[in-house]
Amino acid sequence: MAVQTVATNNNSSAVDLGPAVALSCRECSERFELGPIFACASCFGPLEVAYDLPSGSPEELKKRIAEGPDNIWRYAPLLPVPSDVADKPNINPGFTKLVKADNLARELGVTGGLYVKDDSGNPTHSFKDRVVAIAVEAARAFGFTTLSCSSTGNLAGAVGAAAARAGFRSCVFIPHDLEQGKVVMAAVYGGELVGIEGNYDDVNRFCSELIGDPLGEGWGFVNVNLRPYYGEGSKTLAYEICEQLGWRLPDQLVIPIASGSQLTKIDKGLQELIKLGLVEDRPYKIFGAQAEGCSPVSAAFKAGHDVVRPQKPNTIAKSLAIGNPADGPYVLDIARRTGGAVEDVNDEQVVDAIKLLARTEGIFAETAGGVTVGVTQKLIEAGLLDPTLTTVVLNTGDGLKTLDAVAPTTGVAATIRPSLEAFRAAGLAAAN
Repeated sequence: MAVQTVATNNNSSAVDLGPAVALSCRECSERFELGPIFACASCFGPLEVAYDLPSGSPEELKKRIAEGPDNIWRYAPLLPVPSDVADKPNINPGFTKLVKADNLARELGVTGGLYVKDDSGNPTHSFKDRVVAIAVEAARAFGFTTLSCSSTGNLAGAVGAAAARAGFRSCVFIPHDLEQGKVVMAAVYGGELVGIEGNYDDVNRFCSELIGDPLGEGWGFVNVNLRPYYGEGSKTLAYEICEQLGWRLPDQLVIPIASGSQLTKIDKGLQELIKLGLVEDRPYKIFGAQAEGCSPVSAAFKAGHDVVRPQKPNTIAKSLAIGNPADGPYVLDIARRTGGAVEDVNDEQVVDAIKLLARTEGIFAETAGGVTVGVTQKLIEAGLLDPTLTTVVLNTGDGLKTLDAVAPTTGVAATIRPSLEAFRAAGLAAAN
């Protein structure tokens, strides 16, 4: 990876990103001033945001959070954003429903409490609105004029919407064969949408080249040169889950894996809550979920490897189809450290799980949600996930974006003439 070369104000004291004080290398811990860089100049390890977290009593911080808006800005004291972020034009995602999924729990044999964190309720109907909202604030701070990204679909729509709202130009890049629903949703906001011949990893490589070229001057790539800030948005899922559970940690979480960033940042968020005294410090397990047709992290976990070997994606779960996940090794570390696991399901199981969640809880998940529900079922059957403990499963997007996955096996029960006789003849009338 190349270090960002766009000329901006690199004086971190002039950059207002709230409690964020520096960027820190995840590998060697070297620190850098806040700026649009994403790789360590010494070891090329990934950078992440370091904070001066709030002091004071946990109860005072809980009160401050509770008095905040019903979106991610209630957690502004824990995020790399200015204190007045709620007053700026942004799409204001977050504080989505944590659904107590009792019907699904009965189907799966869960007795300890099963919850679905349903992020399809965000402005563009995926969790990507969280990460983009944070990246927008970093883009403002560093003086960028164009927002961009490499995307498997959901991120493209989130960037387009956030850029339109915040007054940025947008130009986003996607694989050429994405689901039509995601293509339309990404294009409708008026920015440029560019299809790249190849898979997501090809798109990402192209964007990395563009950053180092004069053509990319003034461009903020939310998941490349703004990635350290962007990734922090996923922490808000951890904050919300714990607050919605009455400020307590769940025992088990099942999280989908694309790049792996969401899983690693949820773990970071949980650790921050423990450090601040907002939740009791006790064990929790994190499980990663992948589609069989793109399961490099699952394969490495099962083989006992520390290195994630890239794969060529071939799955209907295109939002998870990243064959060379940047955070894969860190996902392995977290799964092993917490006593969790990484598992995968095939496309047929993904579709079955989408339908299972829909008919039990009235939640229509996209294919990534089918992956997490399917993996949850598989983990229970294998004895790896304890059904007597409190478990949270993530649904990260809306099924309306991936209709093609379920359309071949879903439709009208019958087509009849408009008469009672025809209805009876179809055999659909409920028995008395």
